[in-house]
Amino acid sequence: MYQSLGAHRLVYRARIAFCVKTGLIENAIQMFDEMTQSNCRVFSVDFNRLIGVLIRHSLFDFAHQYYTKMGPLGFSLSPFTYSRFISGLCQVKNFTLINELLHDMEKLNYVPDFWAFNIYLNLLFREGMIELALEVFERMVERGREPDVVTYTIIVDGLCKIKKYNTAIWFWRDMINKGLRPDNKACYALVVGLCGGGKVELAYELTIDVMKSGQVKFSTTIYNTLISGFCRAGRIDKARAIKSFMRRNGSEPDLVTYNVLLNYCCDELMLEEAEKLIKKMERSGIEPDVYSYNQLLKGFCKANRPDEAYLLMNKMGSKGLCDVVSYNTIIKAFCEGSDVRRAYKLFQEMRQKGIPPDLVTFTILAKALLRQGFSNIAKKLVDQMTEIGLSPDRIFYTTIMDHLCKSGKVDMAHTLFCDMIEQGISPDVTAYNALINGFCKAFRVSEALHLFEEMESRGYYPDEVTYKLIIGGLIAEKKLSVACRVWGQMMEKGLTLDRASSETLISASSREFAST
Repeated sequence: MYQSLGAHRLVYRARIAFCVKTGLIENAIQMFDEMTQSNCRVFSVDFNRLIGVLIRHSLFDFAHQYYTKMGPLGFSLSPFTYSRFISGLCQVKNFTLINELLHDMEKLNYVPDFWAFNIYLNLLFREGMIELALEVFERMVERGREPDVVTYTIIVDGLCKIKKYNTAIWFWRDMINKGLRPDNKACYALVVGLCGGGKVELAYELTIDVMKSGQVKFSTTIYNTLISGFCRAGRIDKARAIKSFMRRNGSEPDLVTYNVLLNYCCDELMLEEAEKLIKKMERSGIEPDVYSYNQLLKGFCKANRPDEAYLLMNKMGSKGLCDVVSYNTIIKAFCEGSDVRRAYKLFQEMRQKGIPPDLVTFTILAKALLRQGFSNIAKKLVDQMTEIGLSPDRIFYTTIMDHLCKSGKVDMAHTLFCDMIEQGISPDVTAYNALINGFCKAFRVSEALHLFEEMESRGYYPDEVTYKLIIGGLIAEKKLSVACRVWGQMMEKGLTLDRASSETLISASSREFAST
């Protein structure tokens, strides 16, 4: 009898295995149900096998159903199946069931394997559940699951991303103290994280021993991150030293390395050094790209050498390396040098060469044209933008409005303001302030007040600048009682007024009080 039941069970197992092998998972489930409902004795291993298959095919609801049937029969999953179940549930972020499984594992004195532990920890950090992640880490360590390098990498990366640098450093040192050797990924997480927070010296100090030991070959990205961090900190000496070291350590500088150094040299007007870097790149077989040349363009323009920049741009054009950034850089330089006509010619040239201008181009030109008094041409720029399918944004509108208001053309600015709203672009506080300033300077404070009220009704909160402009306009028109009322509103919101205006209003209030 027992022998025949055993043989019967073997037949079921064979059929279930065949169904799984041929991808007929529903048939396998049906076959398993038949086996449990027959006289065959079902073992824990049968449940583990089926649940393992269901997990592998991401059928987590079915897996949970059969898991709940195991307990009353006195069965449990093996530590391996538990770990695979938790790993799978991390894909669908089913935290409720993960916690249930972890709780059951704890009762059985099981611990998830490295794979499941790290996947779950990574998920918690990705979802911003930092405190829970650290609690899980502590609990697992207490229960004997020693962390590996991957575990520490996940923690260091997650903590750096939320700017908890001191805690990240503590875990890094804990890893080193436990005799674990950080790999390239661990070093990348620490260096990128700390450099992103401006802590390049600390990133260097914590990884220098690993770097010099030669036990871990750093990726070029790690070296580039350190070089970039030192350049941002103004430590070109350290940046150069790392570039030399990476070469000795068998990692050749790439295009990014040179571009980082070019950016620094051009910002600091070390133009001879920048030109040497370009030549060095070419000798090393690294072709400078459009970014490389744009850095040099930026340097020439910053050094007030726009003619040299223009010659360089022509050379770039012959190599097919000229883009909208190249033109914007030189157009801006000519505009800042008050050579607006030449800037406008460049604007026309770029269009002829098939390089479409962007919002930055139009904004640079509009500011310069308005500053030089060419308000009509600036207004036409809006039409040209529409022609090429480029919609003016809030910054563009506000820039033109601000210049129009400062040059006394407040009605034209108001028309633009209305156009902006009609185009579906909501004005912000800066846009309102520009127009309010224009109305106040034109002694049209009643219109400024109307805008002020409209601003509040639209849900925009006036800032300190708004109040100062309104109060200044009211004082200029000798509407001191209204100015005092607005000042009161300003103080209620915790905003302060400059000393001269405050004294004027206090004096006016005193006179008004004395006359009553």
